[in-house]
Amino acid sequence: MAIKKTDKFTISQNRLAELARALGHPARIAILQCLIQKQACICGDIVDELPLSQSTVSQHLAALKNSGIIQGDIDGQKVCYCINPEVWEELALVFNDFFKQPGTTPDCC
Repeated sequence: MAIKKTDKFTISQNRLAELARALGHPARIAILQCLIQKQACICGDIVDELPLSQSTVSQHLAALKNSGIIQGDIDGQKVCYCINPEVWEELALVFNDFFKQPGTTPDCC
């Protein structure tokens, strides 16, 4: 069985990278801002807010949902998305911990 390169890193390093990857597109940031502002949102409402097609918005929603940052409930043909509060808190903690680490020293490069 092949070993993935991600297996050579810690769980926390992999999780931080996963969350960063999920946030790594301006459309996803805009989607999150929309959800935060509205406290819940139906996919069609998000499409109305962004200069993107329905299929593109759906792909970005899937990336955010796969990382756990958002969650959604299916109601017939509609899917209502919202911020997942536990993962939102995890996101704040892992990025805060990462940025608390000492940076460069004054005499470096």
